[in-house]
This record gives sequence, C-alpha cells and structure tokens, in this order.
Amino acid sequence: MMPDPTQRKPFGLSDTLRGVWWMIGTLLCFSLMAVAARELSNEMHTVEILAFRNAIAVAVVAPFILGKGLARLKTRNIKLHLTRAVIQLGGQFSWIYGITLLPLAEVTALEFTVPLWTLILAVLFLGETASRAKIIATAAGLIGVAVILRPGIEAVSPVALLVLAGAGCFAGSSVLVKYLTRTEDATMIVFYMNVLQLPIVTIPALFVWVHPSLADWPWIMAWGLAGLGAHYTMARGLHLADITLIFPLDFLRLPLIALVGWMFYAEALDPWTALGAVIIFVGNYHSVRKEA
Repeated sequence: MMPDPTQRKPFGLSDTLRGVWWMIGTLLCFSLMAVAARELSNEMHTVEILAFRNAIAVAVVAPFILGKGLARLKTRNIKLHLTRAVIQLGGQFSWIYGITLLPLAEVTALEFTVPLWTLILAVLFLGETASRAKIIATAAGLIGVAVILRPGIEAVSPVALLVLAGAGCFAGSSVLVKYLTRTEDATMIVFYMNVLQLPIVTIPALFVWVHPSLADWPWIMAWGLAGLGAHYTMARGLHLADITLIFPLDFLRLPLIALVGWMFYAEALDPWTALGAVIIFVGNYHSVRKEA
C-alpha cells in the first residue's frame, strides 16, 4: 500500500514527531524560566515577576496580532481563555512561590504529578485514549523521578501542598490549551492568556513594586521571552500530538534541571540522577516510537 502523503509533513516528520520536537523546545524554555525566576525572586515579589512576564509577552505578540487587523482578535472562546488564564496563573504563582522557599529539585518533582493529572483529564474531557505506551511513559517518568530524588516521604509542608495544587492547575490549563487548539492558533492562545493575566497581576504588583537593578534586566528579559516561548511551543506541540503523549516528555525536565544546576550553580551530579534520566528517556522513547 502506498503511503498517504497527507500523513507526512515538512522535513519528513509526522505530526506526532513534530509535536515532540515542539515539546522539547517547551522543556528548554521552562528550564530557563526556573533559573531566571530563582535569580529574580531574591529581589522581587512573585506578582511583580509575573507582571513582567505578561508585559513582555504582550509587547512581543501584540504587533503580530494587530498587524493583521482587529478582526483577528475575534474569538468565540473568551470564557475559556479567561478560565485558562486564571487557572494557569494560579499554577505559575504556586511554582514561583515554591522556588523561593523549597529546593528547586523538590519543586520540580512535585510538578511531575502534572502528567498524571493531565492523562486523567485528557481521557475524561478530551476523549483521548490512554494507550499502553502512554501509560508506560508516565509510569517510567514517575519511577525515574523517584530514583533521582530517592524520597523518604518527608512531612508535607504547606508550601509543598501549594506547589502540588499548582501542578493540578497546570494540568487543567494544558487540557484547555489542547481544546482551544482545535479552533485557534498558538499565537492567539498565548496572546489572550497574557492580556487577560496582565491586569490581574499588575494591580497587586504596584503595592510591592521594587525597581529592577541593571543586573536584573537580563534575567527579566530571559524570564519573559522564555515564558512566551514555552507557551507558544506547548500550544504548537499540543496541536500536533495527543496531550497524553506529549506531557510524559516533561519528566525529562528534572535531569535537564540537574544538568543546569551542575553547569551554572556547581551542584553535584550523582549516579542516581543519571540512572533516573535513563529510565525517563527509555520510557518516553518507547512511547514516541509506538505512537509516531
């Protein structure tokens, strides 16, 4: 049987593989965001950090949107955009607040409950199937994280619970993004999220505002642009591939963060991190091979 040319896309990659590459871009952007947020949190309040992210994103995206006319702003899903903006903002606030008070590895590990919640929500509300390969990838991710962290199930702090609740927010936000990609492109999704979030965070930020130093501005720009890139690449990836395939790839962020810590903060790498990374990679590689 001759292959269907509609199933192949530019560069000879299927939609699934293109979605995977977009998600890898998301992981790189989120890793840069984590470093920038840690640097900025030493000087600024969480809401001010969030306000800068939204302001930079709007400044970058608005010309592309408005350049094509105001008619481009029309949407039938404004309530979904607003719901997604609020839910995602809750997750982002919890994440930054956690970074200021908890070890980066612990915050990242708590975030890795997102694929589990996403898998459940996608099956319930998007009608996606939880294939054996996707379940294996999710399970391998959790095992890999456990190997890296070797948790002793410590007493759960209120901040850890807040970060865990934020993970649920990220999962809900991602499911809404997947739904929105059925009718709207990635640029519009990113634009509406940042426009709707900007007044929500700017008003409280004015009461705790700290004027950034010259040394803060490179981190502010990295934070804002990486945030914009993360949500754009995520929307593109979710448009091309099932969310239940894409999100287990997020487990790769922990060994990536460990590598960043080793390179920039002289944090030690140990064999357990390497073993956990291998388990995570094998699980995701198996899933992509089966689903591509």
